[in-house]
Amino acid sequence: MVSNAKNGNPSKNSWTFLSNHAHVLICIAKNPLSRIRDLASQINITERAVQQIIQDLEKAGYLNHTREGRRNSYTVQIKKPLRHPVEKHCNVSELLAMILKDL
Repeated sequence: MVSNAKNGNPSKNSWTFLSNHAHVLICIAKNPLSRIRDLASQINITERAVQQIIQDLEKAGYLNHTREGRRNSYTVQIKKPLRHPVEKHCNVSELLAMILKDL
């Protein structure tokens, strides 16, 4: 498939190696004060989809949030193992280290 070279976002017909759940988790790890609107824009999904993914991640124990004024501050649980049997030998911190190595 072809990526959209102009803005660096994959086209609607392309696929990626990581799920939207992983994308949300990575973006939140990068900026714990991210707004849902900003996450949706970065990942190229709807705000409602981001809200549902955050709920899924919190329910599964991968993410916690605390209220800071009018915003949420998120904490990623980096010791949790990844969910799929193929990758369950790795934890969240290993995924983040691979993706966010330049930070």
